[in-house]
Amino acid sequence: MDDDTATEILEATYRALCQQGYADLTLEDIASEAGRSKASIHYHYDSKENLFIEFLDYLYERYAAQLPSADGGPPRGQLYALLGTALTDEEAAPGQEFRTALLGVTAQAPYDDTIRTRLATFDEMLLERMREIIAAGVETGEFTATIEPAAAAEFLVTALTGAHTRRVAAGHSTETRSEAVTRYAERHLLADELSEATP
Repeated sequence: MDDDTATEILEATYRALCQQGYADLTLEDIASEAGRSKASIHYHYDSKENLFIEFLDYLYERYAAQLPSADGGPPRGQLYALLGTALTDEEAAPGQEFRTALLGVTAQAPYDDTIRTRLATFDEMLLERMREIIAAGVETGEFTATIEPAAAAEFLVTALTGAHTRRVAAGHSTETRSEAVTRYAERHLLADELSEATP
């Protein structure tokens, strides 16, 4: 399959997922969204599951490209940039419809090893990027020396995951969740002199 066709089908999958959710999504929906026949989608993918795995890989690449790197500037700024990207994720996941649909996909993970493995790669990438940034901040003195980077990263990623779930399931605002996670970072990660200087 040529790259243009692949991208077209994957982008159509994205739009159809936002509209239908994962449970109700069919190859017919994707074909209709792509302006193609179901047979043409079947030519490239023999099932919704196979297409969706490719779609998750496509999302992973987009998401990875957005995340700030640990060597892209002062660790404090990188941490805030990472939190902002993970909390708002407007490019990778614009709109409530996508977040809702992705939560539906997540609910399938306990019953589908392939989906669980793909979603775990998102989690592991975010966790490792967070750990690298925190470790760099400890090394430069921007973050408290007693912080254990792996434990702090685990807490923050868990908080981010919970924030997304609460946003979809209970309607908590983006602003509220962003403020809560940022306050944690300021109070528990920043070195004392930087924490006191934070408004």
